[in-house]
Amino acid sequence: MFIFQVLLSINNGKVARSTAEAFAVFYEQYMPKVFRYIRFRITEKDLAEDLTSVVFEKALTKFTTYTPEKATFSTWIFRIARNTLIDHFRASSRGSTVQLDEAIEHANDDESPEETAIASEEQRMLRQCISRLSPGEREIISLKFGADMTNRQIAGTLGISDSNVGVILFRAVRKLRSDFAGWRNE
Repeated sequence: MFIFQVLLSINNGKVARSTAEAFAVFYEQYMPKVFRYIRFRITEKDLAEDLTSVVFEKALTKFTTYTPEKATFSTWIFRIARNTLIDHFRASSRGSTVQLDEAIEHANDDESPEETAIASEEQRMLRQCISRLSPGEREIISLKFGADMTNRQIAGTLGISDSNVGVILFRAVRKLRSDFAGWRNE
């Protein structure tokens, strides 16, 4: 019954009639964020989609065991996503790295070939700068900008304090700015 009570605030005060209905509400709200988080860490779109499916399959099978007293739903689902990524990296023996040789998606057909080339080069350099960050910094950057999570949500997901998230995020962004600015000035 507690799952349905949690939905009162999310579902405009309407109580879901079934566990499937309750899960569907959470799925619609969190699937895009989970996908962006995974896509931020996995450069292959098809693989990111597959891993997102695995996350929600795991969440669905364990949905009845979710208790909001222990953690918010976002913390719970992103822990599943994070653990799924860790399992994937272990299985593939690649570790938690950023792929540098990915095919860059072209932004807009209205861009000139020169603009497209510059944007592609900037994306490549940004990925290279991100790969220089520590695994913890990459994780926080992924959760913040890939999943649009707040510092409090990141803290809950990673089991660290809000202020620690803020400090790590500040330092990581400062490193990225410095590296990226150094590249642009060359």
